[in-house]
Amino acid sequence: MAQGYDRKAALDVKLRDIGDIAKKLGIHGKYVTKYGSHIAKISQELLSGPLKKRKIGKHILVTSITPTHLGEGKTVNTIGLAMALNKKKKKAIACLRQPSLGPVFGLKGGAAGGGYSQVLPAEEVNLHLTGDPAAVANAQNLCAAFLDNSLFWGNVLGLEKDLISWRRVGDISDRALRNIAVGGGGKLHGVSRKTGVDITPAGECMAILSLSENLRDMRNRMGKIVVGFTKKGDPITAEALKVAGAMTALMKDALSPNLMQTIEHTPCFVHTGAFANVSHGSSSVIADKMALALADYTVTESGFGVDLGAEKFIDLKCRQSGVRPDVAVINCSVRALKVHSGDFIFKGLTTPAELKKENLSAVDRGCSNLEKQVENLKMFGIPIVVCINKFDSDSKKELDVVLRRAEVLNVHGVAIS
Repeated sequence: MAQGYDRKAALDVKLRDIGDIAKKLGIHGKYVTKYGSHIAKISQELLSGPLKKRKIGKHILVTSITPTHLGEGKTVNTIGLAMALNKKKKKAIACLRQPSLGPVFGLKGGAAGGGYSQVLPAEEVNLHLTGDPAAVANAQNLCAAFLDNSLFWGNVLGLEKDLISWRRVGDISDRALRNIAVGGGGKLHGVSRKTGVDITPAGECMAILSLSENLRDMRNRMGKIVVGFTKKGDPITAEALKVAGAMTALMKDALSPNLMQTIEHTPCFVHTGAFANVSHGSSSVIADKMALALADYTVTESGFGVDLGAEKFIDLKCRQSGVRPDVAVINCSVRALKVHSGDFIFKGLTTPAELKKENLSAVDRGCSNLEKQVENLKMFGIPIVVCINKFDSDSKKELDVVLRRAEVLNVHGVAIS
């Protein structure tokens, strides 16, 4: 399957009916739409109904050092932390982004955890799940179709072809479609212009889905989408194209979070997947708010490292939701810190053999990245815990180097996972 996916560990697990998982959380059956036995959508109306005045729990943000080819185990520790809290008789829910098919079939692989820290069924998590990405892509592409149709029928809105910013999307990384020409084939086939296809999580519709508070909010955001400009520089919106309502209709079911379970039956919301390098890079506001109202602790992850995902999580998502993290966990690993020393060169998928050998100097120099990321996060005034994700190849001396460097950073805690 995908990188980090451990099918053997998953095969030993007898999953519980997702209806029972929802019931244990206190979710009434009328808010649950099951997709088979192990996946359900929880209606976003739950937030404006039974959960409206519910006291919210603690919010835990999991982030990391700058990512490397190897992965630092951010999702693994997000899932693991939620399961550990449940083991301690705390009510905890994990919130994850839905993986994109591009990374799943590419170098990065899936995003459902690994080993004994997984969300299951992993195949469904990493593939289509309940079809949300398809709904998002259809809405984005419907807007593109309306835009090109407007050009075809006389361009009454005055769109300047060279100032059109709206692009189509697809969930597969297809290099050949990044820059394309449309409208070829004669007058009946549309106006010729240059455009391109982005991956679905990079599209504005995915960002809107992630940040919307409810259906009305999503409809308002759709109307404000700027698709391009006139020659005078005036913006043209999706509302002006008269497509915003139809786009919202296509995405109405996608607004409800997907409920799944971990390998130890801890509830997990898997919802939306905006990329951090072009968007805010986190799961939905609705999923987080729902989890916070249902549980004592909500463990959610941001995209990439602190300086990209966590900063966007706090600057963008938290400002939208009004919810601030109570603590941030910075995830790192000995092998990833070694890579940050600059001593190791990767060739394709091959991991340098020297990386598994003890190298205290490389670990020590690589810790400068951890140092900087802690410094970045301290600007937000959030308590910080450093989590060292341990691998079999790590020596005690190497772990001691990281512990020593982390303990002088004046953080609230350091732990080996």
